[in-house]
Amino acid sequence: MGKFNRVLEEKVMPVAAKIGAQRHLLALRDGLIATMPFIVIGSLFLIIANFPIPGYADWMTSIFGPTWSAKLGYPVDATFNIMSIIASFAVAYRLAESYKLDAMSAGTISVSAFLLTTPFSFMYTPAGAEAGILVTGTISKAFLSSKGLFVALLFAIISTEIYRWVVKKDIVIKMPAGVPPSVGKSFAALIPGLIVFLVVWGIRLLVELTPYESINGLVTTLLGDPLKMVGLTLGGTIVAEIFVTVLWSTGLHGTNIVKSVMEPIWFGAMGDNMAAYEAGQPVPHIVTQQFWDNFVHIGGTGVTFGLVLAMVLFAKSQQMKSLGRLAFGPGIFNINEPLIFGMPIVLNPIMIIPFVVTSVVTVIVTFIGMDIGWVAKPVGIAVPWTMPPIISGYLASGGQISGAVMNIVNIVISFLIYLPFFKMYDKAKKREEDAMNMGEEKDVIA
Repeated sequence: MGKFNRVLEEKVMPVAAKIGAQRHLLALRDGLIATMPFIVIGSLFLIIANFPIPGYADWMTSIFGPTWSAKLGYPVDATFNIMSIIASFAVAYRLAESYKLDAMSAGTISVSAFLLTTPFSFMYTPAGAEAGILVTGTISKAFLSSKGLFVALLFAIISTEIYRWVVKKDIVIKMPAGVPPSVGKSFAALIPGLIVFLVVWGIRLLVELTPYESINGLVTTLLGDPLKMVGLTLGGTIVAEIFVTVLWSTGLHGTNIVKSVMEPIWFGAMGDNMAAYEAGQPVPHIVTQQFWDNFVHIGGTGVTFGLVLAMVLFAKSQQMKSLGRLAFGPGIFNINEPLIFGMPIVLNPIMIIPFVVTSVVTVIVTFIGMDIGWVAKPVGIAVPWTMPPIISGYLASGGQISGAVMNIVNIVISFLIYLPFFKMYDKAKKREEDAMNMGEEKDVIA
């Protein structure tokens, strides 16, 4: 075990630390986090529009008329379905901040560059029609939501890097002293912005000469589809979860590091599921953001809610009893830093094993349960990751009892795997406390 710890400290931690501090991954993470309030707000209206109670739609129609569902879709379109625009601005803003550039200019240039990549026409097929209609002069909301997320993130980085290069070469318009700073910054962004637009425009024109027709088509085909094939499979999901838990066990925020790479895939799958759910069709994907937040990471990374229950019910040492009571409240809301750093699980050769194993087993059981149809798949509703278990599974599955039952099953799995390891660890802590108390008694007698 000592050798294992040394390998973690000397080999894994330095590499993971570099990955976690990489500025582009940090910008992607922060940019996607910026979309979450809008996604949650939009999801609230989506839940109201699709509440899973028999007769609910007829009841709403009798009160608000036949267009009530479409009107509830307005906030969805203004939040969930513009997530690519929000991410485009936020990623560029954070990346420019890390370079100590004018973040506002970088963000606005990024949004314009993203829109420049996006077709202002799309094929629309009315219900029952055999052929589609070419709609021009407008952007499909699909490109502004999860479908355009890859392109938004890619060109947020590309546009900001071009902007940084031009500013670094000092190819900017400098205003005289005395001009308000906001005006000076606007003129300073003029040439960098023009160069960004020329580059992106050139890329678009070249791509339009290919069979892919648009940048969205190119990225989706060459990048998005292969990543989805890996990232949404059981094998890819297991690998991602192992990375998350191993990084956490070295003291690094494995969730953020892995999500910065995988979140675009999970959000894309989430958008696909939401679209299918709205249309009354079967949802296509198992692995989405909700799969992780509301089915796997119950109690936090490592499915530690079962560990918290084991501590509360079976702890013998005073340290574990106190920690169990302290961790129970946050654990209900899927916050487990008190355990990870207080137990600790970090670099703890006893507790790292169930920390990784429980996560993998939970991923496998949940995936198989959804794949064979015993458990309802996540429907694309953005249930906050802090939602207490059982409730979160019910909501994420679109109000299906099977989602809540899956949460209970995963808690039981977590409890059973953690229990023997915890008892062994707790027993060692109890011996330490007894030895310490015996030493204090001898001192008093002496």
